Amino acid sequence: MIEAAGIHKSYGQLQVLKGVGLSIKKGEIVSIVGKSGAGKSTLLHILGTLDIPDEGQLNINGTDVRQLNELEMAKFRNQQIGFVFQFHHLLPEFSALENVCMPAFIASLSESDALARATELLVDLGLGDRLEHKPNELSGGEQQRVAVARALMNQPAVILADEPSGNLDTETSRDLHQLFFKLRDKWQQTFIIVTHNIELAKMSDRTLVMKDGLIIDNKINN
Repeated sequence: MIEAAGIHKSYGQLQVLKGVGLSIKKGEIVSIVGKSGAGKSTLLHILGTLDIPDEGQLNINGTDVRQLNELEMAKFRNQQIGFVFQFHHLLPEFSALENVCMPAFIASLSESDALARATELLVDLGLGDRLEHKPNELSGGEQQRVAVARALMNQPAVILADEPSGNLDTETSRDLHQLFFKLRDKWQQTFIIVTHNIELAKMSDRTLVMKDGLIIDNKINN
């Protein structure tokens, strides 16, 4: 699903990534851990095409993304990649249902099809009675499930999650990670999760450990 090699990224004189390479199979759930400043989020943003490496190769679901122009990249990102962030980034003036529909509207899906798909996802994630609630009317765990539904909206090849449980309590965090496995089993989604929570990282199929801009360990979890 994802092949990356020789990924370098610097910001001014600060070298953040120093030749990162990784390979992730379809349907894998992989966690990336490491201390702050190790390069985890920068790597995730590059894998999500939100940032461009200074050098290196990146192939996602059979596409050499570095060969895409800006418009092609935006379309590819909308169709192939879903994002879940620590702070949800839900639009406060819109309902849960409307927030989940946004990626489909960007992809020019019809309103009726988008609403049907969003409703199905929210019901499946246990939010069938929260469709018309706005973000400030939802708990932190509910908001994050809305964000997960939004990430799944266009049936992307891969879901990238950056500290998705960072603002959640221990029980809700565990529930969220278990939800990722349920979604993987149902739809064969590929998940890459950046987290500081070692316990939750161990729930993944593999854990990649980063230090000083490099992956220094690749642990297969039982």
